[in-house]
Amino acid sequence: MNISDQIYENSIKALDILKNVIHVTPLDYSRTFSEITKGNIYLKLENLQKTGSFKIRGAYFKIWSLGNEKSKGVIAASAGNHAQGVALAATLLNTKSIIVMPEIASVAKINATKGYGADVILYGKSFDEAMSKAIELSKERGYTLIHAYDDPEIIAGQGTIAHEILQQMPTKPDIVVIPIGGGGLISGNAIVLKKKLGNKIKVIGVEPSYVAKYSLGLKEGKPIDVKNAPPGLMDGLIVKGSGKYTFEFIKEFVDDIIKVNDSEVARAMFLLLERGKILAEGAGAASIAALIEHKINVEGKNVVVLISGGNVDMTRISNILNYELAKSGRIVKLSGIIPDMPGWLDKVLGKLAEAKLNVIDIRHDRITPLIDPGTALVEVLVESPDPSAIDEVINELNNSGLKFAKAMP
Repeated sequence: MNISDQIYENSIKALDILKNVIHVTPLDYSRTFSEITKGNIYLKLENLQKTGSFKIRGAYFKIWSLGNEKSKGVIAASAGNHAQGVALAATLLNTKSIIVMPEIASVAKINATKGYGADVILYGKSFDEAMSKAIELSKERGYTLIHAYDDPEIIAGQGTIAHEILQQMPTKPDIVVIPIGGGGLISGNAIVLKKKLGNKIKVIGVEPSYVAKYSLGLKEGKPIDVKNAPPGLMDGLIVKGSGKYTFEFIKEFVDDIIKVNDSEVARAMFLLLERGKILAEGAGAASIAALIEHKINVEGKNVVVLISGGNVDMTRISNILNYELAKSGRIVKLSGIIPDMPGWLDKVLGKLAEAKLNVIDIRHDRITPLIDPGTALVEVLVESPDPSAIDEVINELNNSGLKFAKAMP
């Protein structure tokens, strides 16, 4: 039995091991994304999984598979979802866990990892430095290192999602779209889907355009490590190294890999939240981004899109919402000069109220050297469901003798 057959068999075993541990997450038909893409789009919502991502699946099955070895403890390196998955899995299996997190990890993720029962050590400025420390500690203390993606049991555990999809779908899927970071998620699910359905199904991966190691590696015929991986919105997919196992599985079982950028993913996150009421992190929204940007032809096809996680900082969500509202013209900054006399600011605000524009913020500056004495610079951030209303109010203000225009938010 080759390694992919072993992983397939273990994924079936993992289904049984995990059945009273994890959530069987919903598979929801999306009318919104079906209309945008002209396909039949189903969303597998792993953002609703315990710990907020799929990672608990592989982590629990891996630690369970250790048998008596798990009594010595486990250790992992992660800045996010893997940390939380290992922490909770270890706690549920009565196993001590240490998670080494880089010092740049968010406070929310550090606190969540601690909350799931792990001892957290902050070390280094990057994931690679944290991983080096985790390897060092595993040797010193005899703890088992739980790799985030390049491990057969981890891969098998992640592959349980594919079994659920096939049980939940009203018909067989034609295409399954899965994000790629380290490659464990797509490897496990591609193996299960191809073993069950063969070439009747296409498995398509999506990775960040700025960390496209598998796209490049498959072209060159060998694993590639990205030396300079910049920070980005898809932080859960920013992994520099290709896995030994995952590279071979992706080469054999994945039909195509699509690249997306942060702007495309921001739009996907916005639409998921506004239209679908689904909170997805950047990595989790990457697959839907590929569809709504029409990078995959899904017209008339039954398509499953894996929303892999929903662990995103609230400050980032706020930034994305404002960015997308501004980009679509629903939030606009108006800038103009008015006489520095009583009543003029009130006149401007009155025009905005008549146009039913919601004032979000206002700045009134009479001391800037950019304007003439006796005048004031007014900047107003307004919201409108209809961008044309903003153009109309600008014309009205200018027709009254003022000078207003749109400015950068």
